[in-house]
Amino acid sequence: MSAVLPPSALARGLGLARQPGAAVLRLQEAGVSFGTLQALRDISLSIQPGEAVALVGANGSGKSTLLRVLHGLLRPSTGQLEQGSQARQAMLFQRPFMLRTSAQNNVALALWLRGVPWRAAKVQALSALQRVGLADKAAQVARTLSGGQQQRMALARAWALQPDVLLLDEPTASLDPHAKREVEELIAEFAAGQGRAHPVTLVFASHNLGQVKRLATRVIYLELGCIQADLPVEEFFDPQRLQAVSPSAQLFVKGELA
Repeated sequence: MSAVLPPSALARGLGLARQPGAAVLRLQEAGVSFGTLQALRDISLSIQPGEAVALVGANGSGKSTLLRVLHGLLRPSTGQLEQGSQARQAMLFQRPFMLRTSAQNNVALALWLRGVPWRAAKVQALSALQRVGLADKAAQVARTLSGGQQQRMALARAWALQPDVLLLDEPTASLDPHAKREVEELIAEFAAGQGRAHPVTLVFASHNLGQVKRLATRVIYLELGCIQADLPVEEFFDPQRLQAVSPSAQLFVKGELA
């Protein structure tokens, strides 16, 4: 018999940690250490409502760690995270956490953890799955879905919560081109706030620079846990502007970073 996790543990595993924060996120001189490893160093940034912020950099640069700090899954070892008091956040991991139950129940559980009665959660979950084109997979065990379907289900689970802030960690990294396009289109629709009164604040890590150009309004380049460039997307992809700000970021964009 499977162990029953408490709601708080389930929420962390599903990427649904409760946040007391507003749509504006601010880090002040934040650092994260794992023993002797310094994963983030003196990170100061402010994310405004409605922004679409891409985190880029080589493997190990600190992108995933920064996302987890912004979502409240990791506490900064130094500095602090400032948030408002009402905004909802949801996070989509590169490999979404799937419970051994149906796709509909996976989505409904996220709503139940937020206080929605189970019957209503099931109805809302089905609507969310329909939104991402998975209504016909509602009764299928989530772990048997394809990689692209799992990401779409995870997006449905996050979107069902009507988040003000959506964080994504390499959401299309392991998908085939067709599935990447499907997931990216959904992310773009969600970021635009379709069906919402206002756009969603989007923060995502990606190695796909084409995706960054299509989705982001702002790009943050990380190297060895430090921010080396923080620019509007059009300036980040301007070779002269980027070279003046961070030669290493320009090498990264050109694919020449050692």
